[in-house]
Amino acid sequence: MKISSRFTVATHILSLIAMEEPPLTSLRIAASVNTNPVVIRRISGQLKNAGLIAVKAGSGGATLLKPLTKITLLEVYQAVDSVEDGELFQFHENPNPNCQVGAHIQDAMEQTLIEAQKAMEQVLANRTMADVVDTIRAEIAE
Repeated sequence: MKISSRFTVATHILSLIAMEEPPLTSLRIAASVNTNPVVIRRISGQLKNAGLIAVKAGSGGATLLKPLTKITLLEVYQAVDSVEDGELFQFHENPNPNCQVGAHIQDAMEQTLIEAQKAMEQVLANRTMADVVDTIRAEIAE
């Protein structure tokens, strides 16, 4: 079980828009992500709904609506992986209530998992897309 890749694909899309010459079509972005353009259009739609990009139909491509320094990774995450407070981690269904562990595992783990989600979100809130693009540019320059 893994957390969705939509977040990392969204950061890939935003980085490409920031670094490449327009127009950036879903086909061009999909070639970089190595996925189907339909996936790119779906995630781009979510980024558009969040007010992070503008998308022109046809071959118009996508553009950023905010400076990279104003786009936190938490905003990107929330745009594409809408997870409610305390819902990042899911408990397995139907643990055996007649088992001493099965009857109490959720209560034993719930607060820890809520705190883990908040910690992750705090890290994302303190990083921007500018940090991501700066790191990419530094690695290209090496």
